[in-house]
Amino acid sequence: MSQTHPSNSRHLLVDGIDVYVEGHGRDTIVMVHGWPDTYRVWDGQVAALKDRHCCVRFTLPGFDAGKPRRAYSLDETIAIFKHIIDKVSPGRQVILMLHDWGCVFGYQFYMRHPGMVSKIIGVDIGDVDSPEYRPSVKARLMIFSYQVWLAAAWRIGGNTGDAMTRKMARIAGAPGLPDSIGSKMNYPYYLLWTGSLGGYKDAPQFKPACPMLYIYAKRKAFMFHSAEWLMELASHADSEVLGMESGHWVMHEQEHAFNEAVIYWLGFSGG
Repeated sequence: MSQTHPSNSRHLLVDGIDVYVEGHGRDTIVMVHGWPDTYRVWDGQVAALKDRHCCVRFTLPGFDAGKPRRAYSLDETIAIFKHIIDKVSPGRQVILMLHDWGCVFGYQFYMRHPGMVSKIIGVDIGDVDSPEYRPSVKARLMIFSYQVWLAAAWRIGGNTGDAMTRKMARIAGAPGLPDSIGSKMNYPYYLLWTGSLGGYKDAPQFKPACPMLYIYAKRKAFMFHSAEWLMELASHADSEVLGMESGHWVMHEQEHAFNEAVIYWLGFSGG
């Protein structure tokens, strides 16, 4: 079923995507989730930030359980992001808050439209597209295993594909409700491994020139960033790196500490 609208939100429909706007403030924060989540993964952040910021969120194209199954190319996804930001913050830069695949797509949006972004808050996905990111052989095997499993679940689809996806979500500790999780969310993995719809291999390497807060989880089998990238980012006076005792869903597992860190950094960096 489609997602229930959060209370006290303003609802927009942009390119067929339900967009929810809550709060008031000079700055707009656009929150983009990853796999296998929906916009509701940011509930705790909206509650903490909406008194001083305009919070915008949506379920990624193709991820909504109540909408048709289809894959979106990187170009299509970035175009939708641009249309949403043009709608909610015309002529003004936004702050991006990103997690998991939301980081991949949000970083690429920034690389194409840097003038539309004032700051970036990235959660647990760093420079996975850089030569410096060199996970161990064990980590590479783990990454290959879960990603190919999810790509296969997308290809299979139906009840079997959904069951495969929910099993992996349980193993990963994803916080979303099972009925919101299905194989239609897996198309990014299918595009990644098959190159369909152009894949992601030609995407430019993410190199932030704007202020960035990077928060990552310490309690997991491998990292999604290189040590070199952390050091480079932390060396910038207007950026910060913060590791938290958490699994991959830092903003959910360490909600209070995460929100406090974001609020402090936004205040420190003028947001």
